[in-house]
Amino acid sequence: MSLTPRHPRTRPIGMGHLRAFEAVARHLNFRAAAEELSLTQSAVSRQIQSLEDEVGASLFLRHTRSVDLTSAGAMLLRSAASALERVDGTVRQIRQSAGRKSVAITTWASFASMWLIPRLEAFQRNHPDIDIRIDATDVAVDLSTADVDMALRYAAPQTVAPGAIRLFGEKLTPVASPWLLQSHPIHRIEDLAGCALIEAGDAHRTRHLEWLSWQRWLEHFAGPEPAPRGRKAGAKPRLNPQRWLYFNYAQQIVQAAIIGQGVALARLPLVAENLASGALVEPLPQARMDSPLVYWLVMAPRSDHRPEVKAFADWLLQQAAATREAIGDVPDPDTVDQID
Repeated sequence: MSLTPRHPRTRPIGMGHLRAFEAVARHLNFRAAAEELSLTQSAVSRQIQSLEDEVGASLFLRHTRSVDLTSAGAMLLRSAASALERVDGTVRQIRQSAGRKSVAITTWASFASMWLIPRLEAFQRNHPDIDIRIDATDVAVDLSTADVDMALRYAAPQTVAPGAIRLFGEKLTPVASPWLLQSHPIHRIEDLAGCALIEAGDAHRTRHLEWLSWQRWLEHFAGPEPAPRGRKAGAKPRLNPQRWLYFNYAQQIVQAAIIGQGVALARLPLVAENLASGALVEPLPQARMDSPLVYWLVMAPRSDHRPEVKAFADWLLQQAAATREAIGDVPDPDTVDQID
């Protein structure tokens, strides 16, 4: 007698069928699986048969008093068991957090690690009932659809979203370890030639990050290289450091400077605490360069009414005011009404 071949369907299979399958596969017994699921043995049997119809293959070898997995059943079990475990874990997490107050923030990794996280302990001490989630990513998310309450962003004023709140501006300044400056004192720009210079590796490939380059800083303070007779003036100033070090992230740049690997051109808001603690020294404080980029707080439209979100935003503005004072930041007149 020939058997009609099964034709696999394309629609998704039911979660209840997978749970019944996983229970039978684990016990290798329909009755034990039915007791665990609080179902009748015939109900479990029907779910398994429906699942086999959906998959298009037999999942069990049925014997008189036991069952065994087929190769297709073993394959499905490996996937189903881990998937159900992840789903159950997520549901437990949701149940545990249900009713708790929480605030979700999206920002980029360097800002999270260098400015936000070191300050969080103070907020958590005063608001122990509020959970904080930080999503660190270099990709700007859509606050109207993403599962976050606010964004901390870094952009020029003309590109930021309407309603963004100015936290502080940015100044760029050379910084170095006090131990490095003991062996290589820096009193003027020319003294930088005796040191390794550290900068962002992508500063010359991305237009807005060009402000983070030593070339831009040197052009601002040292001026262009004088032109030899009969030639046009060069666009780049002459400075031949001992060597160059390039890193992708601001945190790496600052860490390399702290351990004495060279002089970094740092974003002053991100190293203000290091300067205050003495971990870094600003050897040329008269040579701070203003950047057109600004740090902003952007609120998600559906979240700004929640008390815990407002509490965190108010705390952020207080921290931003302290940073503005530390770096001597004077906001632009067009944005002065957007700060506290």
